[in-house]
Amino acid sequence: MQNPDGKKDIRHKVICVFCGSSHGADPAFTDAARRLGRLIGESGHSLVFGGGNIGLMGETARAARDAGANVTGILPAFLRHLEPPLKSADELVVVPELFERKARMIALADAFVILPGGMGTMDEFFEVVTAAQLGRHEKPVVLVNIAGYFDPLEALLRHLVKNGFAQAEIFTLYRMVATVDEAIEALGALKPA
Repeated sequence: MQNPDGKKDIRHKVICVFCGSSHGADPAFTDAARRLGRLIGESGHSLVFGGGNIGLMGETARAARDAGANVTGILPAFLRHLEPPLKSADELVVVPELFERKARMIALADAFVILPGGMGTMDEFFEVVTAAQLGRHEKPVVLVNIAGYFDPLEALLRHLVKNGFAQAEIFTLYRMVATVDEAIEALGALKPA
């Protein structure tokens, strides 16, 4: 699977991470979030994320910040009591609604990495892939399939194609990898030692 912009060198760019506001049932999800954040920082990138200090998003952001990344959180005002903001973020942008949060995150990003998450994460995945399908962006999208988490999503997408509601080209709009290391490598993000 190829991304539309697969050859672009995205060193020192803004990586948007979509993921859960909880830790999920498998400790491997938390380990992956921490490693992804660390790799983003160590490779000299910046992070844009959902702004909260909880779940996988908080783990990713704290690890990125600890590894030297510039971290920008985008948080809807009405979620401040459910997703307390990450205090160590370099910038916290408070917006009125979820739609504006997502639009800001997408606009700031040079690439998207998607870790396990719930309904919001699925919404964000479909938003960026649909926008790519409609020619609204050519930014790389990488799903990190920790412990097979996204296997049912892949099956759903194949079901859509089989039943004539999507073309097989949708599989060129994102790339699925098994580890966060592969995600960073897929983006061409690791700086030489």
